[in-house]
Amino acid sequence: MSTLDTRIAQGKGDQPADKVLRGGRIFDLMTGSLLDGDVAICGDTIVGIMDHYDGHEIIDVSGLILVPGFIDTHLHIESSLVTPFEFDRCVTPRGVTTAICDPHEIANVIGTAGVRYFQQASAHTLMDIKVQLSSCVPSTHMETAGATLDAADIAGLMGHPSGLGLAEFMNYPGVIHRDPACMDKLALFEGGHIDGHCPLLSGKDLNAYVAAGIRTEHEATSAPEALEKLRKGMRVLIREGSVSKDLHALQPLLTDTTSPYMCLCTDDRNPLDIGEHGHLDYMIRELIRLGTSPLAAYRAASLSAAEAFGLKDRGQIAPGKRADIVAIRTLEACDAQVVLAGGVVVNDQSFAARSQIDPVGRGSVKAPTVTATDFRHRGNQTATDVIGIREGQILTDHLHEDIAIIDGDKRPDLTRDLIRIAVIERHGKNGNIATGFVRGFGLQAGAIASTVCHDHHNIACVGASYDDMALAANRLGEIEGGFVVVRDGAILAELPLPVAGLMSLDPFETVRDTLETLRSAAASLGVTLEEPFLQLAFLALPVIPALKITDRGMVDVTKFEIIP
Repeated sequence: MSTLDTRIAQGKGDQPADKVLRGGRIFDLMTGSLLDGDVAICGDTIVGIMDHYDGHEIIDVSGLILVPGFIDTHLHIESSLVTPFEFDRCVTPRGVTTAICDPHEIANVIGTAGVRYFQQASAHTLMDIKVQLSSCVPSTHMETAGATLDAADIAGLMGHPSGLGLAEFMNYPGVIHRDPACMDKLALFEGGHIDGHCPLLSGKDLNAYVAAGIRTEHEATSAPEALEKLRKGMRVLIREGSVSKDLHALQPLLTDTTSPYMCLCTDDRNPLDIGEHGHLDYMIRELIRLGTSPLAAYRAASLSAAEAFGLKDRGQIAPGKRADIVAIRTLEACDAQVVLAGGVVVNDQSFAARSQIDPVGRGSVKAPTVTATDFRHRGNQTATDVIGIREGQILTDHLHEDIAIIDGDKRPDLTRDLIRIAVIERHGKNGNIATGFVRGFGLQAGAIASTVCHDHHNIACVGASYDDMALAANRLGEIEGGFVVVRDGAILAELPLPVAGLMSLDPFETVRDTLETLRSAAASLGVTLEEPFLQLAFLALPVIPALKITDRGMVDVTKFEIIP
């Protein structure tokens, strides 16, 4: 372990450095220049650059460019479908050395035990996982979650070394209208860091929200929206996840001028998407391909992110900074060849040396056994509210269709792409079942079901056949949650997620391969969406406009009320 005296001595060259990176050039995030010279490291800290150093260990990075480790400024590791340890193994070799995580997915299932699991795991990963404290569990009063976190619960989680502040405050109406429970949580972090979540909020409502001390925003989906939020003092996090894809819309706004105030986040990407495209490395490549300067792209991925979250110890390859370093062949390729996380070389040996902790949240699926008749949608008029999917966004449209009533049931109409959607409460609270209609899947047969169902994580199910929907939903109880695809009474594919119904216990490679099988099975039903499972999961999130569904019914998010 390095001491102050040792760091100074190694930086001055009076003692050999613990490690020296030799032969590469540093990409300077101040000027965009490439700097020659060694990088000297003492323990987990950079102590020297732009000079020659002796070292106990010399790491040859000849011909490579050295950039600071990347910082994902907003994600939910649970949504990667693997444990924090497998997420670490999946993503850190791509250069992501810090992840700012909100564990509200698992908190909605098992409460404070889920947050503590992530806090404890953060001490054992190569990547530095920062655990924000979940602000909105549940996200609203219009859903049934497995747990509730009030201000007293959150206060009991404060003070952990992994903490930075309060995670995304999704209940923006509660902030604007000064709901007492929201005010109690905001007061806990007054003067500290509070993450935002305010899709489409503008004008005086946005002013009020920002005046609460909320500093960041990852829900901007257009350049004008993002620009207003920047002008009102928020740091805008450009998001490119497996479902929410805002990079192309916001890329024109990211320039050398704005890059100190913009960051990158995934929110979230699964192992299949990461394997096919990448993580933050993909975002950097794509931004540069679209015309963003390398200086702006790499700043947003590291230094600007560090500054936005008060992480003064990282984000730059400079003396005194954490030794989070990525060696790449070219700035455009962003292809990590060597990665150091806190001075540790990332490889199979360093992953194997980690200690791990036991998973939590087993046996969390406590849903009632359902039958085909539970999926009927009763009504006394043909006028029907329909969720309209926007592929690549979690925003939805509030559509209106006339659907005939046959024997007291409004049935799926495949010719108009109107299929049944249902949410089944699975936490053992009340057994609620709500049904509705959705357009955009293209599904022509069978059913898909999931316990990944933001943020309450009940069972979400879509289908053309009520019998297949019942089979899929009941199967989730047998496998402790996950994803299931069914057709004609047969299970075509499934992925068990026994950790709170959210995460697999398998290696990320197994999850990636199974997701590919699931995607193919969904396509065989006629599904046209690239990411049908995650798209389904967000149809139940009642803090994202315009129309959603929870176990309590269809939710008009614009009015913030359940449709009678």
